[in-house]
This record gives sequence, structure tokens and C-alpha cells, in this order.
Amino acid sequence: MKFSEIYEPAVTVSTQKTGNQIIIKVKGNGTGIPDDVKAKIFQPFFTTKPTGQGTGLGLSLAYDIVAKGHGGKLEVETKEGEGTAFTISIFTVTNPHRLTVNPG
Repeated sequence: MKFSEIYEPAVTVSTQKTGNQIIIKVKGNGTGIPDDVKAKIFQPFFTTKPTGQGTGLGLSLAYDIVAKGHGGKLEVETKEGEGTAFTISIFTVTNPHRLTVNPG
């Protein structure tokens, strides 16, 4: 982006069903995420905010819900200066009778 351009923030959300998978993509045109931060963003308690202004649990919890709770994937694609996209991929349930519930 050139300094003479006016920045207009934008977020797009798209969904897709491919075979037995649902794919949700959330993409923003912000400044992107530096590689050193990208490597840590799904770690519990990691935050880029000043001390006392963030818990660092948002993306960690989201990752656990998608990956551990639903057996899916939460991935990030980013390029500094161009934006970031988070992609959630989860499998659909083809036979609900195969689901197991742990009552304990």
C-alpha cells in the first residue's frame, strides 16, 4: 500500500462445503502478522497487547474448540502489508448415530 492511498479496512467471510468438510474463511486487509508473532498466536496467554490489557486466550481457545472439540483445523495465512486470513475446516457428520457422548 502506498502512503498516498486511503486505507479502507475490510473483512470478508466466506463459507464452502467440499465433500464432507465445511470451510469457513475470515480474511482482513490489515497490516498482516509478522512471522515471529505468527509462530506464537495459538499459544495460551500469548498477547501483543500491553500487560494487563489482554489475556491471550482468544485464539488459543478458538484453536482448542476447532481442533480438539471438533477434530478440525484452524490455520492462518498472512503476509505483512497485505492482510491475514484465518481458515476453519471441520468435518460434517454423516451418521449422527456414530457420535459418542461422554456423560462424565
